[in-house]
Amino acid sequence: ESWPRLAGLDADYMAKQLHDIKEGSREAPTMMPFVNMLDDQQIADVSAYYSQLPATQGDGGDVDEAVLARGEQLALRGDWDEYIVSCKSCHGPGNQGVGSTFPGIAGQHAGYIENQLRAWQEGRRANDPQNLMGAIAQRMSDEDITAVAAWLATQPATDE
Repeated sequence: ESWPRLAGLDADYMAKQLHDIKEGSREAPTMMPFVNMLDDQQIADVSAYYSQLPATQGDGGDVDEAVLARGEQLALRGDWDEYIVSCKSCHGPGNQGVGSTFPGIAGQHAGYIENQLRAWQEGRRANDPQNLMGAIAQRMSDEDITAVAAWLATQPATDE
């Protein structure tokens, strides 16, 4: 699945992303027509609505244990030989998110995570603080991207 799981994400994070799409600083061709119809209050309302829904669980796809093990390493410990910081360093314990800047990525659809990492890697997405994701994604191999996306998708979407 290449679209994001919105349920349970931070409302301020979602509102920022919608504003970025509307202003053109974040590329999202399928969302653009819908976002362009929303005014600031509607963006706030939609974001608040989705933030209050229970998070649903993503699917990691059909990957073997070695791929999942590499994904777990990257998500929880990183790979210092490749200068790849762990996901949890910014996205918090359990990769559940930290405030409005770092969204919860545990339980997100693997296809969506892969697409976003590739967008940062290729410079098609650059709306994160200090290009943190861009710098990390550029150091990741295709195999690393697939592995971390699959592992994150298998993790609980909430810590409850």
